[in-house]
Amino acid sequence: MARTLRSRANRPNYAALVGMPVDENGAGPSGPAAEEFDIDSGSDFAPDAAENDPAEDGADAMDLADAGGESADEAPRSKRKRSAASARENSVLDYGSASVVAKGKKAAAKATPKRALASIPGLAVSTSKPPLALPNLHHRHRATGIYKKEGKIERLAQPPKLFERELTVLTNAWGSSDLVNSRVNKSWGYNVGPGPLWELAEDRGWYKEAGNAAGASEAEMRPRVHGHVGPGSYELLSFDQAAPYLPTDTTTTEEGALKPAPPVACSFGPFGKQTRRELRPLDSLKMSEFFPDSGAHVFNAGAPVWGLDWCPIHVEDRACKYYDHKQYLAVAPFPTKTHSPVIGTRVPRPSPACIQIWSLSRSQPLVDAMDVDQGSSSNGGNAHTKETGEMHCEMVLCINSGPAFELKWCPLPSNDRIENTSVPVPRKLGILGGTFEDGSLTFYVVPDPATITRSVNHPAYEPLLVKLDNPLLRLELEDTSCWSFDWANSEVVAIGCTNGSIAVFNVGKAFVGEPFAADRRMLLSAYSLDTALLPTHYFTAHQSAIRSLSWVRAPVISATGEETTDNPTVIASGGYDGVESITDIRDMAGSVINRTRDVVTAMEYSTYTGSVATIDHENTVKAYSISPALLGRGHAIMEPNGPIWTLSASDYHPQLAIGVTDGSCMTTNTMRTTRRGGLVPFLEHKIYQLDYSRSTGEYRMLESFLPQETQNRPVATRQNRTIPVGTGAWPPEVGVHRVAWNDGNGLGRAPLLASATGSGLCRVDWLLGRWARDQVPYTGIEGIRAETGGTFAEDEESD
Repeated sequence: MARTLRSRANRPNYAALVGMPVDENGAGPSGPAAEEFDIDSGSDFAPDAAENDPAEDGADAMDLADAGGESADEAPRSKRKRSAASARENSVLDYGSASVVAKGKKAAAKATPKRALASIPGLAVSTSKPPLALPNLHHRHRATGIYKKEGKIERLAQPPKLFERELTVLTNAWGSSDLVNSRVNKSWGYNVGPGPLWELAEDRGWYKEAGNAAGASEAEMRPRVHGHVGPGSYELLSFDQAAPYLPTDTTTTEEGALKPAPPVACSFGPFGKQTRRELRPLDSLKMSEFFPDSGAHVFNAGAPVWGLDWCPIHVEDRACKYYDHKQYLAVAPFPTKTHSPVIGTRVPRPSPACIQIWSLSRSQPLVDAMDVDQGSSSNGGNAHTKETGEMHCEMVLCINSGPAFELKWCPLPSNDRIENTSVPVPRKLGILGGTFEDGSLTFYVVPDPATITRSVNHPAYEPLLVKLDNPLLRLELEDTSCWSFDWANSEVVAIGCTNGSIAVFNVGKAFVGEPFAADRRMLLSAYSLDTALLPTHYFTAHQSAIRSLSWVRAPVISATGEETTDNPTVIASGGYDGVESITDIRDMAGSVINRTRDVVTAMEYSTYTGSVATIDHENTVKAYSISPALLGRGHAIMEPNGPIWTLSASDYHPQLAIGVTDGSCMTTNTMRTTRRGGLVPFLEHKIYQLDYSRSTGEYRMLESFLPQETQNRPVATRQNRTIPVGTGAWPPEVGVHRVAWNDGNGLGRAPLLASATGSGLCRVDWLLGRWARDQVPYTGIEGIRAETGGTFAEDEESD
């Protein structure tokens, strides 16, 4: 009986895989050739032949960037091609990663069949371009958001003024139709200024507290929360009693006590004409003294600052006489300028530290400055109101939890409602959460400074020194420390731990104090299970400490395709292991979107672009899309001259703020045009840069930089062009540790940007955008929002 040989398995045809010509008659394996199959199998779910015709590739090359944004008119057609959408999502992987694609059925050859080579099991490569491929290196996909609000929404009707009520009108929301969505997204690409375009600003944030109602006003979209939480008890301290809680110097007096923090000497003004000024702790300075058209303020917190955030005030209370559009900013300095926290090491309580509550309010008398409608500032069209205001430290909270690593107010307004009474009653300003050096996530009820009665001997312009008796809630985990955190809404928080785990807590009922511990402290290690607040989710996401995390605030879609009012379920996190991942807490299995050879210092979700902004190798800021059409695709936003410390995105506009270790505070537009080298360049704006002289121990703050076009380093390298880079050695005192847009006080305060540095100097800027060539597309905002009928030339332009 003749011996039968087993057939040889097909080998991958790598030449065909990369698109190289294949010599069918040349030498090769003795096994059968790569099997060719017909994609056009007659199935309703297969792509049409005309849709992928190579003859049309040249005509459609400019439209590929918008392949992820399908119109609503084509929705039925896209539903019938759901399997084709899976193929597009798999195209984000390179050719080295095999994706699972169902094999097409063999069919008889047709006259002009569309063919692909099944050269690797489970991977089919078409001979035509993939549906979402970029035409060339100078193109990019247009960003698409996850959550699209239908119906109406508020927009500004006139330029915003800092201390006046904004005038708003109802307009078509960005998700009301595909026409409005396309026009609004394209119009944002015409912004060449450092801040937002006030005409296009709108609130794209989503919170479950707003419900499913199609609310259009800010009061409906951002309702008041935690009204049942009282202001709490506190104690007023004298300066001598509060001295251990305030920042100090590293040297001691003859009696052995630490000296107060020394003043910071810094030079301000135009380059070559700077003026030296000394700022003592809790002092502030108006930059209008050096730049008449500037609305910026600089103040000294006394020590390096890691925690910084704006306090949201309810829209009904901002214009009352107690607030008068005053803005509050929480600042958390370190005890000394040399303080260096150790990851995972807890300090025992009590550990004295402080949280400063600064305010930006009207100045007396009024300071004349350039009007909004006149001229443009040195920051690329940054105009502001006549009233620039003044910064003042109103209150210092004395705490025993150690210095804060991160501070975040409850994202929805939690200030008490103002009653019409002649006698001031105690009220709370809001609920402030933070991770502290004692390893805890602690929430404090911050009293309203306007309702605290000063002692007779207390100077009127000195800050109130308040010691809080007990925190509202303290969360601790026995085997790890809390390092970073983020609010999903007013009730749910996620904690990034130093052991690489993520803990999710629902703190809504715990803020009431029942049925948990009487003193409202939920210590998982010190209380029994019947009195402790247990996490709803606890899972390992990284191999080392989690430096930053961010909730993807988007509604959960039910099985029937309807939006629900459930809590968000997706968390983006980055750790010291260099891994950037996205985790759905319903299955608690993380999906790695990127790995980098550096510490992931920032993860920031942007509602406008539907992506997570984070860092990549070589100091690159990169955004990874989370929208289903472009899931996992990333594109570089900018590349500063130093490692990135912090990022901040806003629900009101697509401007991204970046804090860099070289002392630069920068902004850039994340909704740029889809073509590099077009009419509108990709610009990055340096708001200011802080320098430090080691020989003299003094600083200088430079500003009025011209905007620079974002450089593409890989392309420049291939073209032998030199791109300037930083030295790689910067003093730790100049690093911008935290940036924060004012993201909870309405459209009129959206241009406010706060930043904090390692020197203790903090800054607040008023930044507005500017239309390219001062021309508004679609003949005005009414055309952009489709408030008026008709078509425009911009509608015919391809991306």
